[in-house]
Amino acid sequence: MKALIGITLLLFTFSASSSNDITFWDTPQHGGNSFNRLPPTQAYYEALRGYGATWVRLSYDKWKPADRDFLMGNADGYRTLQAADLATLKASIRRAHAAGLKVVIAPLSLPGMRWSQNNHNQFDDRIWQDKKYWQEAALFWRDLALALKDEPGIVAWNLINEPAPEKQGKISEQASAEALKTWYQQQANTARNLPELYNQIIAAIRQVDATTPIMVDGGWYGSARGFSGWPAALNDKRVLYSFHMYEPYEFTSAPNARRKVPYEYPGMVTFGGKQVKWDAAAIDRWMSAPFVWAKQHGVPANRVVAGEFGCIRTLQGCKQWLSDVLTVLDKHNAHWAFYSFREDAWDAMDYELGKKPVPWSYWKAIDDNTPDTLERHSTEEFEPISRRLKQSL
Repeated sequence: MKALIGITLLLFTFSASSSNDITFWDTPQHGGNSFNRLPPTQAYYEALRGYGATWVRLSYDKWKPADRDFLMGNADGYRTLQAADLATLKASIRRAHAAGLKVVIAPLSLPGMRWSQNNHNQFDDRIWQDKKYWQEAALFWRDLALALKDEPGIVAWNLINEPAPEKQGKISEQASAEALKTWYQQQANTARNLPELYNQIIAAIRQVDATTPIMVDGGWYGSARGFSGWPAALNDKRVLYSFHMYEPYEFTSAPNARRKVPYEYPGMVTFGGKQVKWDAAAIDRWMSAPFVWAKQHGVPANRVVAGEFGCIRTLQGCKQWLSDVLTVLDKHNAHWAFYSFREDAWDAMDYELGKKPVPWSYWKAIDDNTPDTLERHSTEEFEPISRRLKQSL
């Protein structure tokens, strides 16, 4: 009898979460990333939806935690979800839903893999060395899925933002697909085997949630080549494969904006230790990798997502770079989320601000941990994104 009751309850649980259907991802979905230091307000979500976004990729790791690490308690050893943090996250999800946005939950940390900005800017490699953290990560995600699966509007669990098991694994970030395949074969029985970590976490989630789609970032910080070394798709069939686009990093990044003579786009940029011409054709070639891998392994093209892309808004050529990236995504009818929407801790990729520096009040709000009150509006720099978002209205 107890077994029968357990099965009945399990079936009820799975039925209750049936609204989290992967069919949302059957047609192109366009949204934005939310990596704010304060939980976003209702007005924030309504503004994103007002542009035409259909989803938000929501990260909470900058929010004030009840313990060492938000929601998780402590990345040094997971025990249970923090109730106060969970309540804060649920409230934010409900605000997004009320605004008409679907939500993808995207942690920046897992047990044994604390986000570097919350770790004294030190890369945390523990999860890639010791599988005990795999078990803790699976437990954390099982608990989180159980706690959130019935919240309205959730359309994916993005298991971890930008994993990098390769970083201390003696393989170049610009390695060829062939070199990555060899490397992953060598890691098959080690803690650096990212696909197997994902399979273990997904199996734990499916114990309590059979339907919510899973989103996974590829290796090397979600590089477009991050899946190229994987020997196969993951075991679960309700998976979205996400890549991030910031190449060439020597152009798109903050260090470039600080150069005496910054790189411009299109143009010659240092990449992989060489001078390489980056233009629309080069972007197309680089971004083809996840779509090629998906086709080779029987993954439908509509299960590939550009989970992040962006460039420093003040750089010469940023608008053109955004346009060229989005043109490639248009070609593939791809899902995407730009980085980032009205970030209150870092203005560099807040395209609504145009090219102008932010006033002192922006930085004072960060120091005081008070809400960002800086006004935003559509700008020329935001146009490649906003024009396409409007198509979703």
